[in-house]
Amino acid sequence: MHTGKVSEYIKTRKPIKDHRTTMILYQVLASLQGAVVKSLQQTLSWVAFPMTIEPTNLPPVLRGDSVMHMQHEIAKSFSVGAEHGSFFVADLSSVVQQHRRWKHFLPEIRPFYAIKCNPDPVVLHLLAGLGACFDCASLAEINMALAALGPSYRATDPSTQGQRIIFASPCKFSSDIRGAARLGIMMSTFDNMDELDKIAQHYPASRLVLRILADDSRSHWPLSRKYGAHLAVVPSLLKRAKELGLDVIGVSFHAGSGCSDPTIFADSVARARKAFDIGKELGYKFTLLDIGGGFEDKLMPDSDVNLFEENARVLKGAIAEYFPVADRPKEFEVIGEPGRFYATNAFTLVTNIIARRAVIPGVNFVQPNIPVPGKEGAAVAELMLYLSDGTYGGLNNVLLDRKIAIPFVIAKDQSFSVPDEEKEPASIWGPTLDSIDCVNPWAMVPRGLGVGDWLGFKNMGAYTLCGVTKFNGFDASRVLYTTGAQEDGEQAWKILGKNCGMSLE
Repeated sequence: MHTGKVSEYIKTRKPIKDHRTTMILYQVLASLQGAVVKSLQQTLSWVAFPMTIEPTNLPPVLRGDSVMHMQHEIAKSFSVGAEHGSFFVADLSSVVQQHRRWKHFLPEIRPFYAIKCNPDPVVLHLLAGLGACFDCASLAEINMALAALGPSYRATDPSTQGQRIIFASPCKFSSDIRGAARLGIMMSTFDNMDELDKIAQHYPASRLVLRILADDSRSHWPLSRKYGAHLAVVPSLLKRAKELGLDVIGVSFHAGSGCSDPTIFADSVARARKAFDIGKELGYKFTLLDIGGGFEDKLMPDSDVNLFEENARVLKGAIAEYFPVADRPKEFEVIGEPGRFYATNAFTLVTNIIARRAVIPGVNFVQPNIPVPGKEGAAVAELMLYLSDGTYGGLNNVLLDRKIAIPFVIAKDQSFSVPDEEKEPASIWGPTLDSIDCVNPWAMVPRGLGVGDWLGFKNMGAYTLCGVTKFNGFDASRVLYTTGAQEDGEQAWKILGKNCGMSLE
């Protein structure tokens, strides 16, 4: 069974070129327990396991201003018979800008981008080139991250600082755990006993992060009812990890997707401190604090204060209070898992009006299951505009993320110069035959919009592309990639051209 080759490899540190022998080495590592694992980890800490992930063939990226390229694409439809489909416009300079802002406001917190938010491969390659890391929820997302990081990335560096991927799902497929072991993805989260038993069986060399419960009651999407260990059960979880010989390296929490209350972060850091202290009492030396995600870059309600910047201020204060520098171990590190923060502003959805229907005046057309923001119980607007994309496609965040989709006019009567005309209410619908495919039941639009005109939706980068279906046979809207203008756009251009070998136009 090639075990002789494995022994020779460990003694001589000669690379194994035989793939079968390499797989056996993975299996040996994944079957050992306790101190034996740690000893073998140290012996093999320098190993670069072969990568099976090939660089992704990425689509071309257009250099320059995103609006210019968007208008050029729309102008093609003005000719008879041209395609009138929807498309996203990605302004990659926004991703660069957000990374710069993160490093400015949270300079000591390493960002692990949450791939689930927007798994677009061009965005992932750009983030990898910027030095960001990745939060993955499945083996498929791990493969996406590895493809973006490229073959030069050595995932098996055992130090926390050497890791650029965290398997941040507390409840994983056993097959995904084994896959993470094969690829050397060491950092992984847990929040329950059964997960510990599963990890001990399939990947005992993992470096584990305990996810604790956060008070996310004031977040856009609370996650605590599904994930997070209450502080009361932390001692029993850590004792079980000890019994199994598992290495727990730190604590994580998640303040909920779209956290609107900065005090939640402060409270969560305080809870993490208690978990650190419990770990210390049980003989652990935690070195990692994972503050999770939930960062939105927008103004706070009824305020001119930026929510992300306020969250960052509160977080830095809480970390300094509960984890003072003088008390930190040398290896101590803080990481975060931003998703919306990076992706939201980078994408605009461009849609075409494919049909127009004027309901008979005076007929009260009501859809009780469709919320009308600020007009609860009111009738849906009688003028109905049907778009080339809807809630089963790129606008699925209307249903899944509770987004209020407010359109803006891009082109009217084949002109990009749209005067500030008198407005009228219209209900905006997607192209499918399902009546729940309502984008906005009451939107104020310029009077006279008709078939062939174009509407756009800004800030569509988060939780849109990842939730698209093919209901009624409609394909996902394609993406038009642009670098964007000015300095950030040029940086995106250089990174993608140099690091990825992309086709840049």
